[in-house]
Amino acid sequence: MGSGSTWPALAGALSDPSAHNAAMTSDGAPRRPAAESGALRLVLNRSTPPEVGAPVLDDDQSLVAAHRRGPMLVLAGPGTGKTTTLVESVVARLVDPVDPLRADQVLVLTFGRRAAGELRARVTTRIGGGVMPTIATFHSFAYALMRQLGPADEFLSPPRLLSGPEQQARVRDLMAGSVSDGRSAWTADLQEAVRTRGFADEVRALIARVRGLGLEGVDLERLGEHLGDAAWQSVGAFAEEYLQVSDAEGVLDYTEMMLRSVLLAERTPSLRGRYRAVFVDEYQDTDPLQVRLLQALVTTETTLVVVGDPDQAIYSFRGADVRGLLRFREQFATPDGTPAPIAVLSTTRRFGTAIRDAATRVIGTASVGALPSAQVRQLRSPACISEGGEVEIVLCDDDRVQSAHIADLLRRAALDPANPIAWSDMAVLVRSGSASIPALRRALVAAGVPVEVAGDEIPLARESAVAPLLLAASVVAEPSRLTPEAAEALITSPLAGVDPSDLRRVVRALRRIERDTLAVEALALGEVPLRPRGSGDFTVEMLVDPSVLEALPEGPLTDAARAIRRLAQLLAAAREVTDLGQTPADVIWLLWSGTPWPRRLERAALSAGPSSRRAHADLDAVVALLDEADRFIGRHDRFVGLANFIDELQSQEIPASALRESALRVDAVRLLTAHRSKGLEWRLVVVAGVQEESWPDIRRRGSLLGAETLGASAAGRPELVDPPSLASLLAEERRLFYVACTRARERLVVTAVRSPDDEAGQQPSRFLSDLAGDSVPQIEVGRAARGSVLGRPLTLEAVVAELRACLLEPSSPVGLRMAAADRLALVADLRRPDGSALVRSADPSTWWGLLDVTDPGTALRDPLAPVPLSGSSVSSITQCALQWFLEREAQAQLPSSTAIGFGKLVHAVADLVAREQVPADIEVLDGLLDRVWSQLGFEAPWFSAVERVEAHQVLVRFLHWHASRDRVLVGSELSFVTPLVVRGAHGDHEVVLRGSMDIVEIEVGDHALRVHVADLKTGGSIAAKDLPEHPQLGVYQAAVAHGAVAEAIATLGLPDLPVESGGSSLVVLRADAPRGAAGPKVLEQAAITFGSDDPAWIELPLAAAADVIRSERFWASPGSHCDLCAFRWQCPSQASGGPVVDL
Repeated sequence: MGSGSTWPALAGALSDPSAHNAAMTSDGAPRRPAAESGALRLVLNRSTPPEVGAPVLDDDQSLVAAHRRGPMLVLAGPGTGKTTTLVESVVARLVDPVDPLRADQVLVLTFGRRAAGELRARVTTRIGGGVMPTIATFHSFAYALMRQLGPADEFLSPPRLLSGPEQQARVRDLMAGSVSDGRSAWTADLQEAVRTRGFADEVRALIARVRGLGLEGVDLERLGEHLGDAAWQSVGAFAEEYLQVSDAEGVLDYTEMMLRSVLLAERTPSLRGRYRAVFVDEYQDTDPLQVRLLQALVTTETTLVVVGDPDQAIYSFRGADVRGLLRFREQFATPDGTPAPIAVLSTTRRFGTAIRDAATRVIGTASVGALPSAQVRQLRSPACISEGGEVEIVLCDDDRVQSAHIADLLRRAALDPANPIAWSDMAVLVRSGSASIPALRRALVAAGVPVEVAGDEIPLARESAVAPLLLAASVVAEPSRLTPEAAEALITSPLAGVDPSDLRRVVRALRRIERDTLAVEALALGEVPLRPRGSGDFTVEMLVDPSVLEALPEGPLTDAARAIRRLAQLLAAAREVTDLGQTPADVIWLLWSGTPWPRRLERAALSAGPSSRRAHADLDAVVALLDEADRFIGRHDRFVGLANFIDELQSQEIPASALRESALRVDAVRLLTAHRSKGLEWRLVVVAGVQEESWPDIRRRGSLLGAETLGASAAGRPELVDPPSLASLLAEERRLFYVACTRARERLVVTAVRSPDDEAGQQPSRFLSDLAGDSVPQIEVGRAARGSVLGRPLTLEAVVAELRACLLEPSSPVGLRMAAADRLALVADLRRPDGSALVRSADPSTWWGLLDVTDPGTALRDPLAPVPLSGSSVSSITQCALQWFLEREAQAQLPSSTAIGFGKLVHAVADLVAREQVPADIEVLDGLLDRVWSQLGFEAPWFSAVERVEAHQVLVRFLHWHASRDRVLVGSELSFVTPLVVRGAHGDHEVVLRGSMDIVEIEVGDHALRVHVADLKTGGSIAAKDLPEHPQLGVYQAAVAHGAVAEAIATLGLPDLPVESGGSSLVVLRADAPRGAAGPKVLEQAAITFGSDDPAWIELPLAAAADVIRSERFWASPGSHCDLCAFRWQCPSQASGGPVVDL
């Protein structure tokens, strides 16, 4: 499934909800979109292309175009017109009036498909079509040559080239297999390393070095034996196996392909001289094999023109060797045996003198080997067509300030009324893509700067849209990978979309439920309670067994629980289709299409602004992942599972995959690495993050196996060579910085972080001093900078915020506030092409504090069902309806405190004593508490000790009270659900009383059984004046009067008498009885009479609470309770909790 077939179908599936509902085929496999037949038509355009006149060449360019025989080295610095020179040189040979060449006699070689395509297009335009000369990259030309010159039966099936990431993964798999099978004698110290990605990369680099030098694996093995290097012996033996397996599977890496092409070319004498004119671009980027290939193609009579710049040699990590350019004059002699001539393109058309001078200071007087010094000076100090240009250095306090300043200067450049710069004519360059691009892209997009990042700048597995899909697929393939970290990442990813704070609340609620259950069970058994499982265990269990979520009550966490349950079911479904043998692409498609995520991205992609660009990038990444999964199956003859695909993709550390490189589609700022910027140019260039520790990056590479120390003699024998020195590494880093700076045409801005703490903070690179010289201004930006230029962001959102602040500031003059209102109205009327508001925050209807109370759309309680009420809820609603709503319905209360845990333990012990399951002995009860006390989790040891002493006193008081009881015990901790109809000021209400009574006792009278309810209170007491109509005690009496304990009484064998309430009491266990009496303070509430014509007093607060819930009028009621309310800072009845906006 290529990207061309996937995307139309994918877009269709996104826009059609039925595609999601029909996600499975009849055989249980996930249904994936099929290619649209006939969607692509190729039409031959036979019209004659417009004629393009020849450009005017300067003297240096004309000298190159006129060259006809033998080699010539052309030194061309940034912007000196080397591409134009190459094109005109090719055209000159094709239309030469004296000795014109046929197209098949001309060969043009360059680096990169983009450069080859540009050259081909420009040559085609210049010659007006027809048969074209061969214009190709070195690798594509070598591949064609290998197929042309190799044995016919060897390439019945064309060999497939491995990309760098594929080769890296293949080496790793083969090494692991060689250890398991014992085929390679890896040394003991390397046995564990062979399974790591880092070591696989080292081995890959060493094998590439061996083959790049034209050596065999056995050569490395013998050299290792001679030197006593066991690692080289092992790698040499493994290299032979690697090459044999690759041959058997018909795959080649790029180095192997180049070597075989060179060997075939060197053995084919007829090839030499086939091309009478050969042109090579970017010659400083050649490696020894490419130089050998060139030598096999040309004679001394061949017109050979190579163009290069030793100061732009920045690809040594890919095997490029600048010595090929420096030795060109000796390696390719002229017909008379003298060194090849040198031509220098000495006029730059890209930038003016300011940027030229700054770049020249950067490159300095670094030696370039055997090249004549006069030509080098001419190369580094070209004449400028223009005199303009700006260079500036910006030093910031930290990375955040740096990102904000870059975004600000880009926006100001785009909005400059005098000289606006298109977004696509600006670029931000960084040293390291993986380290810098993701964070900088997020910062720029957040600031409203459109950003375009090439897909191959970041490995596919690290794309933000791909990472959660790969993680989900990995836990499907191997459930053991579902660690707490992985589970949290999946739940908070777009696959489930649960907010991290909601996830924490769900986990806390589940832990609280389990902790309470374990503590009560342990008390009942007289054992030490088990600790509740950790948060990570619950996070994993929710995805393995989502039934654990059923313990959560209905409320604000319901949506989060539903999303987690949906993700768990999706993972289970994906595991089923994996077990059925479906392909990795099918499994990933099921994971992708089984969530609301695709539809959210579709809506965002069809909108405008930064979210649209981000959505397009995410959709592109998902399509690339599906394509990669299809290609994975296509390049393996045997069945390979989902786990193998994931491992291969995640092992790809190399971002530059040609398959993902795509053209830019939008007008946006380019964000890319300095290496990728070579050959490009923009009006404004920002070189960001030029820090001393990262640029120059002079850490030695490849030091474990020492690939850089392997060389070959002139006779082709392996030998040791010196590794790159620190000086050579520093020189290449300097050249890279030079390349970055010379991408700018008009304005160059270099930024770095200079921490105010000179000792420990980040510091700018040494290169900035070279760049600055005496003429480049340095600007300090940030909190510690004097005269900072970082002010309000230059965005419409920031303008709206400033206008709103002015409008809503009471001290502002009326005229100024009116002017702000007028401008806000203008901004509010601005519309995007799709008709949506350009800046929604400018519309007052979106401002907090100005909105009317909204209709929730869904009733808080079923209007047809009785209203459920408890004693505590009636008390809470009576005291403050808003507090009750926020605590109970919105569940915005703080996590369960140690005070609540204290009360639960005391109630559990009291229950055991009342039911005579433990003796009423203080020593026994203290022992029970000691077993579970540590579970309460006090914040400080001293507070735990204080509360433990208080718990002892509470139990002593309880035992005194318990011993004084002379009524018959009905039960303890009795739960009840009692329906009744209560009469209120606004009519009758059906309610259901729910709750639990701590101690229920009965007194047998002459005419009735009088039930008494005792409520054990471990918190503070209540005022005596509030006791007669205390709602919670009244609810207990109402429940008793309406049959709440009838079943329990029936089991006691008491006389068959009417049951009525005998009153209730509040047993305050933290307070002593008055006047020195033993036991706790007890507050009695008189019995309530029910059934008379007038409603009992408790019916009024019950009816009022039901009316509040029905009407959803949750108003704040200020009082002394506000002092301890957790919501007082947001409460509208408090001065500190006033309205958000006060006009």
